[in-house]
Amino acid sequence: MAWRDAKASRVRLLLFMASIVLGIAAVVSIQLFSNNLKDNIKLQSKALMGADYIIDSQKIPNERAQFIIDSLGPDASEVNFVSMIAFPKNGGTKLVKVRGIEGDFPFYGTMNTQPVSAESTYQKSGEALVDATLMLQFDIQPGDSIKVGKLTLPISGALKSIPGSTAISTSVAPTIVIPNRLIKETELLQFGSRKEYQFFYKASDTLNLRRLENKIEPLLDKENADLDTHTSTSRRLGRRYDNVSKFLNLAAFIALLLGCIGIASSVHIYIKEKLSAIAVLKCMGTSRLSSFLIYLIQISGIGVIGGLIGSLIGIGLQELFPYFLKDFLPFTVEIGISFQPVLIGIGLGLFMSVLFALLPLLRTWYVSPLEVLRVDEKGAQEPLKVRLIVFAVIIAFLLGFSYWLLNDIGYALGFVFGTVITFSVLAGIALVFIRVIRKYFPKRWGYISRQSLLNLFRPNNQTVVLVVAIGLGTFLISTLYFSKDILLAKTKIEQSEQNANMIILDVQSEQREAFQQKIIANGLPIVDNIPLVTMRMHKIKDRLVNDLRQDTTRRVRGWILNHEFRTTYRNALTSSEELLEGEWIPSLKEGEPIVISISDNLASDAKVALGDTIVFNVQGVLMQTTIGSIRKVDWSQLSPNFTIVFPAGVLEKAPQFNVISTTVPDEKTSAALQSQLVKQFPNVTIIDLRQVYTIVEDILDKVSWIINFMAFFSIITGIIVLIGSVRTSKYQRIKESVLLRTLGAKNNQILKITALEYLFLGLLGSLVGIVLALVSSLCLAVLVFQEPFTPSLIPFLVFLPGITALVLGIGLSNVQTVLRSSPLEVLRREG
Repeated sequence: MAWRDAKASRVRLLLFMASIVLGIAAVVSIQLFSNNLKDNIKLQSKALMGADYIIDSQKIPNERAQFIIDSLGPDASEVNFVSMIAFPKNGGTKLVKVRGIEGDFPFYGTMNTQPVSAESTYQKSGEALVDATLMLQFDIQPGDSIKVGKLTLPISGALKSIPGSTAISTSVAPTIVIPNRLIKETELLQFGSRKEYQFFYKASDTLNLRRLENKIEPLLDKENADLDTHTSTSRRLGRRYDNVSKFLNLAAFIALLLGCIGIASSVHIYIKEKLSAIAVLKCMGTSRLSSFLIYLIQISGIGVIGGLIGSLIGIGLQELFPYFLKDFLPFTVEIGISFQPVLIGIGLGLFMSVLFALLPLLRTWYVSPLEVLRVDEKGAQEPLKVRLIVFAVIIAFLLGFSYWLLNDIGYALGFVFGTVITFSVLAGIALVFIRVIRKYFPKRWGYISRQSLLNLFRPNNQTVVLVVAIGLGTFLISTLYFSKDILLAKTKIEQSEQNANMIILDVQSEQREAFQQKIIANGLPIVDNIPLVTMRMHKIKDRLVNDLRQDTTRRVRGWILNHEFRTTYRNALTSSEELLEGEWIPSLKEGEPIVISISDNLASDAKVALGDTIVFNVQGVLMQTTIGSIRKVDWSQLSPNFTIVFPAGVLEKAPQFNVISTTVPDEKTSAALQSQLVKQFPNVTIIDLRQVYTIVEDILDKVSWIINFMAFFSIITGIIVLIGSVRTSKYQRIKESVLLRTLGAKNNQILKITALEYLFLGLLGSLVGIVLALVSSLCLAVLVFQEPFTPSLIPFLVFLPGITALVLGIGLSNVQTVLRSSPLEVLRREG
């Protein structure tokens, strides 16, 4: 019986199925990719690091740290730093990451070079390996030379890949590998240079890395060094990409939820149309269970087939993710198919279809045989207790599924609470709308207008169902769109002709005057000349930093205790700073108490407030300071920002170096200036922000594409839901339209009546949905993203008229059957 009835209603059932296919496809593709990513991270964690574990330090290890390093017997080591290099062949200059390696690194994975022999010969021959893309860019061949600081050496080969580098990092600063023994000859490691010392270890398979990490890490932490194992790297990478997966999963879940809403609204109308047939079956002796199972089998079949189709689409879609995420991954993801997400997809299709269709399905259980005779009476309703149980099960499932995807009970509760509130508000507005129209019915309006309004509250009306379906679909689509704007707005880069677009780092005090004269001689302005003084915290309030390191109950964040702060001094705030608390002190006279300004994140992590004291170790000299103000810093701006700022008159005599910035008009001028500066001052590091802008904007474009790609799933699913819900609603109006034709109504009149009815429904549902989306997005911006919210006009200019036009178009197509055929023919067909 279920099969026979399904064949007769196959068009409607296919629309139900389409509602969940894309949602299932999104969930399955993301789950498959997440599983593959985690498996790849586990398998390739050693190759990513190149060793079993690494000890690293931001400065030359002290005696105690070196004793620990030597006792473990390092198999290889390196010092790395960022610097400018030059190609004597053509005068080209470039910011690079120099890695001075000693030993047979890497132990796992490969150092991919061209020619292949360069990897094994560069250390003995004293040559360099240069990033392959960089060599192409400057038309350099193996055998040409490269100048690193004061050292000029031949190029052994092109470096295609090396463990420890990613596509993003090499885009900003390509990697150059030279023998460690030649680093001293470059004369680049001077005061203030940012460098890192690393020691690589190859361990036996029997070594317990977790136990080693727990034992050695606290000892190294006291000496300002760190231990990193390939297993901890694997865990860290997994957590990093888990955040990406959470966002993608949430977007997929919205698409799936939209599909479920489509199932619920469509099945509600579908079952309502079948109630008279069920009553006839019961008159003929069919039991409650049998009549219920007929339609339960149909919906279950839809869920299984929809889940299977969605899973197959998801398998194909997962192939796209490695392509779009390749720049964010430090390795190539090998795609495989696991059956767990596929089974989850089929199970979700079955479970969610039945769960969200259960409430209208239960109506078949309570249909009375007398329903055949009671033409004008409202159908039997399931008891309130049953409805509340079904609602509770749905909410519990949504909460559990949200928690599984987001792994945060607070976000899961917020998401489900927001959805329930939205559903309730939409249903409430629809009911109030019906009552207002009934109470203030415009009796003086024309026949067509009155007839369309009557359809909104007469028996068998679809106002509540369609307003909820249209409104909730519009709400979720608009919320996703607004959230996308918030996410992308956080990553926008503002460029201006007045802003510096070239920053020069590591300018020594004795070089400062000559450096500025060189820039001015090229007709370029000095935008900023910022002095930098390095220091560490010695005492926070009344406690020594060394004591805090050993205190396991401390509330102060660990990074503060080991960090070497690069501070500055000046007499004014910059455009990227905002004073939150206290008073800004521009300058101090000699002998006055030293009052400093700190950033809000430092105040939070160090657990300090206005008036608290901090003692700094300024390269061997202890300096007591008092916190006089707290600033909010916009760290997203590509300009020098500082956690600690001293007033003028305090640090001028301290050992320091400078950051100088200028504005260059074009690429040719930039290249010429870089070439001159690197030749005269080989120790400086030059960052051309125009190149950084290009790289970052390219990355952001890809991030934007991924976010838009997932939003596309929800929007398409929402449209299918609307089509399914509104299309199915035609079966509620066919008999009324046929009756009107029988009474002499013209096709034009029926079209106008239908058009006005669906126009009211589309406008009301979409407008309320967008307004609710505005409120929810504002809450997301303030509470979750902590960003200002500037709403886009796209939902109002595109979604509101677009969804209304879609609803109107589908509504008008619903009556085409009636208009093209005779009344008797339509009644026979529908009967």
